Amino acid sequence: MTTAPTSRDVLLLNGPNLGTLGTREPGIYGTTTLAEMEEAVAARLAAAGYGLRSEQHDGEGEVIRALHKHRDTAAAIVNPGALMIAGWSLRDALADYPAPWAEVHISNVWARESFRHNSVISPLAVGVIAGFGTHGYELAADALLRRLAEAGGDGR
Repeated sequence: MTTAPTSRDVLLLNGPNLGTLGTREPGIYGTTTLAEMEEAVAARLAAAGYGLRSEQHDGEGEVIRALHKHRDTAAAIVNPGALMIAGWSLRDALADYPAPWAEVHISNVWARESFRHNSVISPLAVGVIAGFGTHGYELAADALLRRLAEAGGDGR
């Protein structure tokens, strides 16, 4: 049985290699660090009365454990990194996640190598934001906050 979220927090979940934001291929991913992006998203959420729970993991199992650990959050922003391509167990975990969630990519994955053009998790997301740099996380927060407000706080 899936339980409804009870928290006034939003989960920000980042997958492999996103812990190196700010130094990792700045021509593609920019120079904003993970901590700076988290601060910007936290400020956006706080203005609407929500908190932020942020986790970044390089292994699929760790990402899934974080998702299970935070099942009570009101919504989630998920950047799966390369797990979007073949992260089938992450897909299964997201299919069972009870709150609305948005998929975010810093770069426009469809303007890059063809192997990045298909996401196994995108069909499950309430929306996908790609190509706006780390600002995409703030856009996702805004969209999820609007969805939560329209649904009376539970996103459904």
